[in-house]
Amino acid sequence: MIDTYFTPQTLDFLRALATNNNRDWFNENKPVYECDVRQPAMAFIEGIAPRLAEISPHFLAIAKKSGGSLMRVYRDTRFSRDKTPYKTNIGIQFRHEQGRDVHAPGYYVHIDPQAVFVGAGMWRPDSRALGKIRDRLVEAGPAWIAARDDVKFQKYFNLSGDTLKRAPRGYSPDHPLLDDLKRKDFIAISELSHEDILNPGFIDTVCQRFHAADAYMRFLCKAIEVRM
Repeated sequence: MIDTYFTPQTLDFLRALATNNNRDWFNENKPVYECDVRQPAMAFIEGIAPRLAEISPHFLAIAKKSGGSLMRVYRDTRFSRDKTPYKTNIGIQFRHEQGRDVHAPGYYVHIDPQAVFVGAGMWRPDSRALGKIRDRLVEAGPAWIAARDDVKFQKYFNLSGDTLKRAPRGYSPDHPLLDDLKRKDFIAISELSHEDILNPGFIDTVCQRFHAADAYMRFLCKAIEVRM
């Protein structure tokens, strides 16, 4: 049994990386990254795997250096004005087994020196998936409201992400759920603290939040026709 996965040194490294976001510094300090960031993250993924399977067997916790649940530390700078090469946060995504990338339905854990949060839902779903979600909102409005306004979900989560300025094409601008139809993201965020990640019960806290998002995730999975 691991007492804690992440340590103050984890946050210290992320702060130092933000100050020294260049390849020379990172390569010189890569052993520290391995010890204080990657190894604890891998242990956390391994530790949460059986608990996640109890929530749903269709979301995967994969402790692999490449292609697993831990997101790459290397930034994709091809289309960004910000050319700093490294991410200064830990991003862990537990994707649906049928998802190919970060846009799939999933659960998410984010750790950086400024914020810690848990996410549930879909970030920037592709046009086909987004259309299915919007269609289900129209077809099953009461089910959406029940999921969105679920007491446990509301206690911990807030809906986040970008929205359109107008009604999406093909949907009535007078629809009672217009604000939700305009969403481009169907991601829900639950804020945590740095004290939480240093607590031996961090996995318990994360799983509690995942459980609280159950009705919301079930609605999205049904909308895009994947198993929950």
